[in-house]
Amino acid sequence: MICMKKIQVVACAFILTVMIFFPFHLFAQEETGVVEQESGFYYTVQKGDTLWDLSQRFSDSYWLWPDLWQENKQIANPHWIYPGERIRLFHRKGAESFAIKPEKPKELAVVSEQEPLKEPPYYYYSPINRVGFLRKEPVVPRGTIFKVKDNKELIGIGDLVYIKQKNDKDLILGNKYTVYRTFEPITDEKTKNLVGTQHFLTGVVEITKIEPSFALARVVQSYRTIGVNDLLMPYKKRSPKIFLTQSRKGLKGKIIIFESHGNISGDNAIAFIDKGRVNGVKRGQLYSIYYQESQRINPENKEDVVLTPVDYGTFLVLYTEQEASTVLITRSEQSISPQATFQSPPH
Repeated sequence: MICMKKIQVVACAFILTVMIFFPFHLFAQEETGVVEQESGFYYTVQKGDTLWDLSQRFSDSYWLWPDLWQENKQIANPHWIYPGERIRLFHRKGAESFAIKPEKPKELAVVSEQEPLKEPPYYYYSPINRVGFLRKEPVVPRGTIFKVKDNKELIGIGDLVYIKQKNDKDLILGNKYTVYRTFEPITDEKTKNLVGTQHFLTGVVEITKIEPSFALARVVQSYRTIGVNDLLMPYKKRSPKIFLTQSRKGLKGKIIIFESHGNISGDNAIAFIDKGRVNGVKRGQLYSIYYQESQRINPENKEDVVLTPVDYGTFLVLYTEQEASTVLITRSEQSISPQATFQSPPH
């Protein structure tokens, strides 16, 4: 039990809540129903925490604690919060830095077994397993769905599917496999160089029987409509708890394409960027989406002056490949298009 410090508040800042809803239109034919999810920026209360202190840590102001309280309806009394309780952090413009603010070195130096390191803030994204990726060399499939039992047009949870495999060792009885499909390889419009192939995840199957030339599997998860000719790769469960970490300084890049293939998008959209592990991009990093204009100030001078960058969005890195990454748009003040540029937020 932790007692809230007694303070006097002259006026409370208004609340700007990050409303997180997953886009329900990826492709018109893909969605078979509403997918329940939970997502947002969170922190787990540790011994010694107060709303007052957490407000200072994540918002650089003690006086924004009422906003933090207002964001967490489950806290009946702001003077009492408990270790292990999960609280949601409110996200406002300029808050990209709250997620990565490290503890002071002197505080870390006195940490003992009785006082463990405080858990960093994290973003909770429950649909993480349905998020696809972009890779230069496509995944080598373990099998291909060639038929569905009873010849159903729509394949969903509980349905049995027949899988073609090259040899008996490709699939293992009882194992789960992610179902996916790929699209035409993406090339850079200017250089014509290969950017990568999009892997679009549609569900998960579990192998129930293996025959000499095919296998039988049951659909256990359906992210979107699973179809004949969809491919299989080994299933790897991802944690929905994405701990936020320091962004790579001085990094700049662009959004390649949205997972939905839309021309414009906004909050909660999944996108792929042209930077990956080789560039220092890691899961849990935040980056700013921006544009930068130039203007000729002096008509007598033929040179244009580059103006200050304008930040109009933020994304969170969900998954990384060597040369590309999958990201979630967490804030957008205007429509975002493919080829939009991003950079490291100020530290």
